[in-house]
Amino acid sequence: MELGLHIADFTWDGGAPALGARLARHAREAEQAGITRITVMDHFWQLGGDLGPYEHDMLEAYTTLGFLAAHTETVRLHTLVTGVVYREPAVLAKQVTALDVLSGGRAGLGIGAAWFADEAHGLGIPFPPLAERFERLEETLQICLQMWHEDDAGFTGRHYELGRTLNVPQSLERPHPYLMIGGGGERKTLRLVAQYADACNLGLGPEVPHKLAVLREHCEAVGRDYATIEKTGMTGIDPSTTRDDLIGRLEGARDAGITTVYVYSQQFPDPGPVVELLAGVLPEVR
Repeated sequence: MELGLHIADFTWDGGAPALGARLARHAREAEQAGITRITVMDHFWQLGGDLGPYEHDMLEAYTTLGFLAAHTETVRLHTLVTGVVYREPAVLAKQVTALDVLSGGRAGLGIGAAWFADEAHGLGIPFPPLAERFERLEETLQICLQMWHEDDAGFTGRHYELGRTLNVPQSLERPHPYLMIGGGGERKTLRLVAQYADACNLGLGPEVPHKLAVLREHCEAVGRDYATIEKTGMTGIDPSTTRDDLIGRLEGARDAGITTVYVYSQQFPDPGPVVELLAGVLPEVR
Protein backbone atom coordinates (compact mmCIF):
# COMPACT_ATOMS: atom_id res chain seq x y z
CA MET A 1 0.00 0.00 0.00
CA GLU A 2 1.09 3.56 -0.73
CA LEU A 3 0.31 6.52 1.49
CA GLY A 4 -0.47 10.01 0.28
CA LEU A 5 -0.44 13.15 2.39
CA HIS A 6 -3.60 15.18 1.81
CA ILE A 7 -3.10 18.68 3.21
CA ALA A 8 -6.56 19.93 4.14
CA ASP A 9 -5.81 22.19 7.10
CA PHE A 10 -3.41 25.14 6.90
CA THR A 11 -4.29 26.76 10.23
CA TRP A 12 -0.96 26.21 11.98
CA ASP A 13 0.94 28.09 14.66
CA GLY A 14 2.56 31.23 13.29
CA GLY A 15 -0.26 32.08 10.90
CA ALA A 16 0.19 33.36 7.37
CA PRO A 17 3.72 34.83 7.89
CA ALA A 18 5.08 31.36 8.70
CA LEU A 19 2.88 29.37 6.34
CA GLY A 20 5.12 29.22 3.27
CA ALA A 21 8.22 27.99 5.08
CA ARG A 22 6.24 25.53 7.21
CA LEU A 23 4.41 24.09 4.21
CA ALA A 24 7.66 23.61 2.30
CA ARG A 25 9.23 21.82 5.27
CA HIS A 26 6.12 19.68 5.74
CA ALA A 27 6.26 18.52 2.12
CA ARG A 28 9.98 17.76 2.24
CA GLU A 29 9.59 15.81 5.48
CA ALA A 30 6.73 13.79 4.00
CA GLU A 31 8.72 12.93 0.88
CA GLN A 32 11.74 11.91 2.94
CA ALA A 33 9.52 9.69 5.10
CA GLY A 34 8.35 7.67 2.09
CA ILE A 35 5.08 9.41 1.23
CA THR A 36 4.58 9.07 -2.53
CA ARG A 37 1.84 11.65 -3.16
CA ILE A 38 0.87 15.04 -1.82
CA THR A 39 -2.54 16.51 -2.53
CA VAL A 40 -4.51 19.60 -1.55
CA MET A 41 -8.20 20.47 -1.59
CA ASP A 42 -9.46 22.68 -4.38
CA HIS A 43 -11.43 25.04 -2.17
CA PHE A 44 -11.29 28.74 -1.36
CA TRP A 45 -12.83 28.50 2.11
CA GLN A 46 -12.30 25.92 4.82
CA LEU A 47 -15.10 23.35 4.85
CA GLY A 48 -16.58 23.75 8.32
CA GLY A 49 -17.10 20.91 10.78
CA ASP A 50 -14.08 19.16 12.25
CA LEU A 51 -11.68 20.84 9.80
CA GLY A 52 -12.62 24.24 11.17
CA PRO A 53 -14.93 27.12 10.27
CA TYR A 54 -15.12 28.69 6.84
CA GLU A 55 -12.90 31.53 8.07
CA HIS A 56 -9.85 29.32 8.72
CA ASP A 57 -6.84 29.49 6.40
CA MET A 58 -7.24 28.02 2.90
CA LEU A 59 -4.74 28.34 0.05
CA GLU A 60 -5.69 28.33 -3.64
CA ALA A 61 -4.94 24.86 -4.94
CA TYR A 62 -2.94 25.26 -8.14
CA THR A 63 -0.75 28.05 -6.78
CA THR A 64 -0.03 25.77 -3.83
CA LEU A 65 0.75 22.76 -6.04
CA GLY A 66 3.21 24.84 -8.04
CA PHE A 67 4.88 25.90 -4.81
CA LEU A 68 5.05 22.28 -3.66
CA ALA A 69 6.54 21.22 -6.98
CA ALA A 70 9.45 23.58 -6.35
CA HIS A 71 10.07 22.10 -2.90
CA THR A 72 9.81 18.37 -3.71
CA GLU A 73 11.45 15.97 -6.12
CA THR A 74 9.53 12.71 -6.38
CA VAL A 75 5.96 12.94 -5.04
CA ARG A 76 2.96 13.03 -7.34
CA LEU A 77 0.99 16.28 -6.98
CA HIS A 78 -2.70 16.85 -7.60
CA THR A 79 -5.93 18.12 -6.11
CA LEU A 80 -8.29 15.93 -4.15
CA VAL A 81 -10.39 17.11 -5.88
CA THR A 82 -11.11 20.05 -8.19
CA GLY A 83 -14.75 21.05 -8.40
CA VAL A 84 -15.76 21.09 -12.03
CA VAL A 85 -17.46 24.50 -11.77
CA TYR A 86 -14.36 26.33 -10.54
CA ARG A 87 -12.49 26.67 -13.84
CA GLU A 88 -13.13 26.56 -17.55
CA PRO A 89 -12.10 23.08 -18.77
CA ALA A 90 -9.39 24.28 -21.17
CA VAL A 91 -7.86 26.51 -18.49
CA LEU A 92 -7.88 23.58 -16.07
CA ALA A 93 -6.16 21.32 -18.61
CA LYS A 94 -3.55 24.01 -19.19
CA GLN A 95 -2.94 24.45 -15.45
CA VAL A 96 -2.40 20.73 -14.92
CA THR A 97 -0.18 20.53 -17.99
CA ALA A 98 1.98 23.41 -16.76
CA LEU A 99 2.29 21.74 -13.35
CA ASP A 100 3.27 18.49 -15.03
CA VAL A 101 5.95 20.12 -17.17
CA LEU A 102 7.44 22.19 -14.36
CA SER A 103 7.41 19.28 -11.89
CA GLY A 104 9.11 16.87 -14.28
CA GLY A 105 6.02 14.80 -15.04
CA ARG A 106 4.60 14.51 -11.50
CA ALA A 107 1.20 16.20 -11.89
CA GLY A 108 -2.24 14.72 -11.87
CA LEU A 109 -5.83 15.88 -12.14
CA GLY A 110 -8.28 14.99 -9.42
CA ILE A 111 -11.78 16.14 -10.27
CA GLY A 112 -15.38 15.82 -9.15
CA ALA A 113 -18.83 17.30 -9.62
CA ALA A 114 -18.44 19.91 -6.80
CA TRP A 115 -20.66 20.17 -3.73
CA PHE A 116 -19.79 23.28 -1.65
CA ALA A 117 -22.74 25.53 -2.46
CA ASP A 118 -22.03 28.08 0.29
CA GLU A 119 -18.54 28.71 -1.04
CA ALA A 120 -19.72 29.02 -4.62
CA HIS A 121 -22.57 31.39 -3.79
CA GLY A 122 -20.34 33.43 -1.50
CA LEU A 123 -17.69 33.98 -4.17
CA GLY A 124 -20.02 34.34 -7.13
CA ILE A 125 -19.06 31.03 -8.77
CA PRO A 126 -21.84 29.55 -10.91
CA PHE A 127 -23.29 26.49 -9.20
CA PRO A 128 -25.87 24.77 -11.41
CA PRO A 129 -28.02 21.84 -10.29
CA LEU A 130 -26.35 18.48 -9.68
CA ALA A 131 -27.45 16.92 -12.96
CA GLU A 132 -25.89 19.76 -14.93
CA ARG A 133 -22.70 19.61 -12.87
CA PHE A 134 -22.34 15.96 -13.83
CA GLU A 135 -22.90 16.84 -17.48
CA ARG A 136 -20.20 19.48 -17.19
CA LEU A 137 -17.92 16.98 -15.45
CA GLU A 138 -18.14 14.52 -18.32
CA GLU A 139 -17.53 17.24 -20.92
CA THR A 140 -14.58 18.53 -18.90
CA LEU A 141 -13.07 15.05 -18.84
CA GLN A 142 -13.50 14.80 -22.60
CA ILE A 143 -11.94 18.24 -23.16
CA CYS A 144 -8.95 17.56 -20.92
CA LEU A 145 -8.24 14.22 -22.58
CA GLN A 146 -8.56 15.83 -26.00
CA MET A 147 -6.17 18.62 -25.04
CA TRP A 148 -3.65 16.00 -23.89
CA HIS A 149 -3.92 14.37 -27.31
CA GLU A 150 -1.90 15.51 -30.32
CA ASP A 151 -5.05 16.47 -32.26
CA ASP A 152 -6.04 20.12 -31.65
CA ALA A 153 -9.47 19.99 -33.28
CA GLY A 154 -12.40 21.83 -31.78
CA PHE A 155 -14.90 20.50 -29.28
CA THR A 156 -18.67 20.97 -29.22
CA GLY A 157 -20.71 19.81 -26.27
CA ARG A 158 -23.89 20.81 -24.54
CA HIS A 159 -22.16 23.22 -22.15
CA TYR A 160 -18.76 23.96 -23.69
CA GLU A 161 -17.59 24.85 -27.17
CA LEU A 162 -13.90 25.20 -28.05
CA GLY A 163 -12.68 26.29 -31.45
CA ARG A 164 -9.23 24.74 -31.10
CA THR A 165 -7.89 22.54 -28.30
CA LEU A 166 -4.27 23.60 -28.72
CA ASN A 167 -2.09 22.71 -25.72
CA VAL A 168 1.63 23.47 -26.04
CA PRO A 169 3.83 22.30 -24.42
CA GLN A 170 2.23 18.95 -23.91
CA SER A 171 2.39 17.10 -20.60
CA LEU A 172 5.50 15.07 -19.93
CA GLU A 173 3.46 12.18 -18.56
CA ARG A 174 1.93 10.37 -21.51
CA PRO A 175 -0.61 9.66 -22.76
CA HIS A 176 -1.85 12.17 -20.17
CA PRO A 177 -1.39 13.17 -16.54
CA TYR A 178 -2.79 10.86 -13.88
CA LEU A 179 -6.56 11.28 -13.81
CA MET A 180 -8.65 10.64 -10.70
CA ILE A 181 -12.38 11.10 -10.22
CA GLY A 182 -13.41 11.56 -6.59
CA GLY A 183 -16.64 10.32 -5.06
CA GLY A 184 -18.61 7.12 -4.67
CA GLY A 185 -21.85 7.86 -6.49
CA GLU A 186 -22.89 4.54 -7.96
CA ARG A 187 -24.92 5.64 -10.96
CA LYS A 188 -22.84 8.50 -12.36
CA THR A 189 -19.48 8.98 -10.61
CA LEU A 190 -18.29 5.38 -10.78
CA ARG A 191 -19.53 5.10 -14.35
CA LEU A 192 -17.34 8.07 -15.28
CA VAL A 193 -14.39 6.44 -13.49
CA ALA A 194 -14.84 3.30 -15.57
CA GLN A 195 -15.07 5.26 -18.79
CA TYR A 196 -12.38 7.92 -18.33
CA ALA A 197 -10.21 7.73 -15.21
CA ASP A 198 -7.01 6.14 -13.99
CA ALA A 199 -8.25 6.06 -10.38
CA CYS A 200 -11.25 6.35 -8.11
CA ASN A 201 -11.21 7.83 -4.61
CA LEU A 202 -13.56 6.65 -1.87
CA GLY A 203 -14.04 7.42 1.79
CA LEU A 204 -12.89 4.45 3.88
CA GLY A 205 -15.63 2.46 5.53
CA PRO A 206 -17.71 -0.71 5.35
CA GLU A 207 -19.26 0.33 2.03
CA VAL A 208 -15.96 0.14 0.10
CA PRO A 209 -16.33 -3.49 -1.13
CA HIS A 210 -19.81 -2.70 -2.46
CA LYS A 211 -18.59 0.48 -4.20
CA LEU A 212 -15.78 -1.45 -5.86
CA ALA A 213 -18.22 -4.14 -6.96
CA VAL A 214 -20.33 -1.43 -8.60
CA LEU A 215 -17.23 -0.03 -10.28
CA ARG A 216 -16.45 -3.50 -11.63
CA GLU A 217 -19.94 -3.70 -13.11
CA HIS A 218 -19.47 -0.34 -14.84
CA CYS A 219 -16.13 -1.53 -16.22
CA GLU A 220 -17.78 -4.60 -17.67
CA ALA A 221 -20.50 -2.45 -19.23
CA VAL A 222 -18.01 -0.16 -21.04
CA GLY A 223 -15.42 -2.83 -21.84
CA ARG A 224 -12.79 -1.53 -19.41
CA ASP A 225 -10.32 -3.77 -17.59
CA TYR A 226 -11.16 -3.25 -13.92
CA ALA A 227 -7.55 -4.01 -12.96
CA THR A 228 -6.32 -0.92 -14.83
CA ILE A 229 -8.10 1.42 -12.40
CA GLU A 230 -6.29 2.34 -9.20
CA LYS A 231 -8.51 2.06 -6.14
CA THR A 232 -7.69 4.81 -3.65
CA GLY A 233 -9.28 5.94 -0.41
CA MET A 234 -9.12 8.78 2.08
CA THR A 235 -9.14 8.91 5.86
CA GLY A 236 -8.64 11.59 8.50
CA ILE A 237 -6.54 11.79 11.65
CA ASP A 238 -6.44 14.18 14.60
CA PRO A 239 -4.14 14.49 17.62
CA SER A 240 -5.99 11.67 19.37
CA THR A 241 -5.38 9.15 16.56
CA THR A 242 -3.05 6.35 17.61
CA ARG A 243 -0.65 4.34 15.50
CA ASP A 244 -2.67 1.17 16.06
CA ASP A 245 -5.91 2.90 15.11
CA LEU A 246 -4.47 4.12 11.83
CA ILE A 247 -2.85 0.77 11.03
CA GLY A 248 -6.19 -0.92 11.62
CA ARG A 249 -7.94 1.39 9.20
CA LEU A 250 -5.25 0.98 6.56
CA GLU A 251 -5.20 -2.78 6.84
CA GLY A 252 -8.98 -2.85 6.55
CA ALA A 253 -8.79 -0.70 3.44
CA ARG A 254 -6.17 -2.97 1.92
CA ASP A 255 -8.30 -6.04 2.62
CA ALA A 256 -11.23 -4.32 0.89
CA GLY A 257 -9.19 -3.71 -2.27
CA ILE A 258 -7.76 -0.22 -1.72
CA THR A 259 -4.11 0.13 -2.76
CA THR A 260 -3.43 3.79 -1.88
CA VAL A 261 -4.78 5.85 1.02
CA TYR A 262 -4.59 9.63 1.28
CA VAL A 263 -4.43 10.72 4.91
CA TYR A 264 -5.56 14.20 5.95
CA SER A 265 -5.12 15.79 9.35
CA GLN A 266 -7.23 18.18 11.39
CA GLN A 267 -6.68 20.19 14.57
CA PHE A 268 -2.89 19.90 14.53
CA PRO A 269 -1.33 23.26 15.48
CA ASP A 270 1.91 22.05 13.87
CA PRO A 271 1.99 19.45 11.05
CA GLY A 272 5.24 17.79 12.13
CA PRO A 273 3.55 15.03 14.19
CA VAL A 274 1.42 14.13 11.16
CA VAL A 275 4.45 12.99 9.20
CA GLU A 276 5.85 11.24 12.26
CA LEU A 277 2.64 9.20 12.56
CA LEU A 278 2.59 8.30 8.87
CA ALA A 279 6.27 7.34 8.89
CA GLY A 280 5.57 5.08 11.84
CA VAL A 281 2.81 3.13 10.09
CA LEU A 282 4.34 2.86 6.63
CA PRO A 283 6.50 -0.21 7.39
CA GLU A 284 3.40 -2.03 8.63
CA VAL A 285 1.23 -1.49 5.56
CA ARG A 286 3.62 -1.56 2.61
